[in-house]
Amino acid sequence: MVFSSPLFLLLFLPLTLLAYYALPRRARNGVLLVASLLFYAWGELRYVPLVLASVLFNGWAGMRIGDARVDRARRRWLALAVALNLGALAVFKYANFAFENWAAVSPWLGVAPTAVAVATIPLPLGISFFTFHAISYVVDVYKRNAAPQRSLPTFALYILLFPQLIAGPIIRWRDIAAQLADRRERLADVAYGVRRFIVGLAKKVLIANTLGRVADAMFALPQGQLTTPLAWLGLACYTLQIYFDFSGYSDMAIGLMRMFGFRILENFNYPYVSRSIREFWRRWHISLSNWFRDYLYLPLGGNRRGRRREYANLVLVFLLCGLWHGASWPFVLWGAWHGVFLVVERAGFGRVLERSRVFAHAYALLVVMLGWVLFRCDTLAHAAHYYAALAGLVPGSAAGLTAGEWLDPLTVSALVVGVVFAAPLAPAIGRVRDAWAARPGGALVLSLDTAWLGILLVSASAFLAAGTYNPFIYFRF
Repeated sequence: MVFSSPLFLLLFLPLTLLAYYALPRRARNGVLLVASLLFYAWGELRYVPLVLASVLFNGWAGMRIGDARVDRARRRWLALAVALNLGALAVFKYANFAFENWAAVSPWLGVAPTAVAVATIPLPLGISFFTFHAISYVVDVYKRNAAPQRSLPTFALYILLFPQLIAGPIIRWRDIAAQLADRRERLADVAYGVRRFIVGLAKKVLIANTLGRVADAMFALPQGQLTTPLAWLGLACYTLQIYFDFSGYSDMAIGLMRMFGFRILENFNYPYVSRSIREFWRRWHISLSNWFRDYLYLPLGGNRRGRRREYANLVLVFLLCGLWHGASWPFVLWGAWHGVFLVVERAGFGRVLERSRVFAHAYALLVVMLGWVLFRCDTLAHAAHYYAALAGLVPGSAAGLTAGEWLDPLTVSALVVGVVFAAPLAPAIGRVRDAWAARPGGALVLSLDTAWLGILLVSASAFLAAGTYNPFIYFRF
């Protein structure tokens, strides 16, 4: 049940909001918990026991860590919790990848391929996100950065809150614990949440879906038909698609949380205006990059143990970041790609970038875009051919099909709007709107703003009603 589906927009969300605000305040967490379980069960009923087992185990482990008086015992409970969480993630997300690679190398080792045959293990929805939520909780309790939660329903709500259950953002327990216990919903919060949700829905449906249709077609072209212009068109469309798809989802998640009185941190900050890969990762999927920094990079020593160790830590963290996104070699190399450029910048290239804003921005955008090829392609062979097409090294023949034929008015409009709003133009517009609204006659400005939101909502709804292309990229992670 994606946020951009008619079922969610017309049935699930209105009924949840109605029940939430119709019942007494003391019952509202219960409403959200039941709604979150239904939300997950709708898409992945068979894995509800797995999610509940994660809730029960990590809630219990947090109390054991918090109650242990001896550091050695606390470390043992933490090690058990982290091991079991990572073990479940390894089984469901990486077992197939491991067995496939073992099967590939087994002939070289004299092992019969049948000895490593394994049934395909389906990937549970959202397992990467709720596992990282759980690990951050037990680690923070161990470090005494947060108190263990002794109410199982409250802890379950932290893990299962439906706006962030499937694709984040990754929320720290210490950032939301007080809000789970006591929050005051205001009409202004609901209004802001609705606005934020509509903007995210429009980003997802009107821009990401429109460009995604072209990107999918370009990346699916046979080798003999992929020309250099088509390859660059596909990459440009995918670059904007993945940003507006995931940032739109994050906008909707943040908006939904605000509707229920929760305030959570931003997850994107216009990453395509970055002037280095280091800056990009401070702006892209902020909750994930902060998670890897705080729970992996810093515990490994960060930059405190010499340059070589710092560089090794960076590459290792981003290898694992790539693997977190998907169990395949293109994802691993995508992580390595970013890790290597981070090392290059730390080793001195960062000072070169400071000399020219234009060069720095062009460099960062090109590196990110070329990295998306690995992120989008299913195999290394596919990625290699796509890179060759980008460089003009393959004699592709589109058999009469040109990039211009794909650039219909709708696609061109989505590209232009995507490029414009990938820059921080919206906050500037918001500041002007607020300034005008504070003047005499500001009611007209607010009315026009409301009308604009209505146009976005109607337009997105029309696209959805037409049954157009409507995936969510990050749901598969």
